[in-house]
Amino acid sequence: MSAGGTATREARGLLPLKILIAGGFGVGKTTLVAALSEVPPLSTEQQMTSLSDGVDDTSIVPEKTTTTVAMDFGRVTVDDSLVLYLFGTPGQSRFWFMWDELARGAVGAVVLVDLRRIDDSFAAIDYFENRGLPFVVALNSFPGTDGVDVDVVRDALAVPARCPIRDVDARDDASCTDVLITLVEHALARSV
Repeated sequence: MSAGGTATREARGLLPLKILIAGGFGVGKTTLVAALSEVPPLSTEQQMTSLSDGVDDTSIVPEKTTTTVAMDFGRVTVDDSLVLYLFGTPGQSRFWFMWDELARGAVGAVVLVDLRRIDDSFAAIDYFENRGLPFVVALNSFPGTDGVDVDVVRDALAVPARCPIRDVDARDDASCTDVLITLVEHALARSV
């Protein structure tokens, strides 16, 4: 107990888990963190400038005018003993130097995928596979991406059968919660 009569996190047995939300440019990482966070999310979104012309392909997402330059942060309290801290990674390769710092201490990751640009997912998948960090693939809902066969996606991404693949709508907290539950279960299963 602290002097004020409240228990510390350690005394209450609070388990904080760090989870990364990763993927390519414009796949919905900031949106997913915002949909889940019980606190106002911290976002490092900045207006895109002419310096991104020819570097960031906005042809599929022409309405995108901002980009994450460091990270997004949100928190989800599951119960009295479990809190999830969500860290959204920047999507462009010029900001990937942040990933090592963000990944330190993480128990797993959600790799968010836009099936219209599946090749943008390979860098994130490779990153987590190379570090042995458990991850799930979350297929974000975008126009024209409904009804895709999961086995076809698994083959295209070259992820093993043990890696869960789920559909998600990054705008919907219930859908995002299902993906987080899948990730936590997957990470726990791998640790046994």
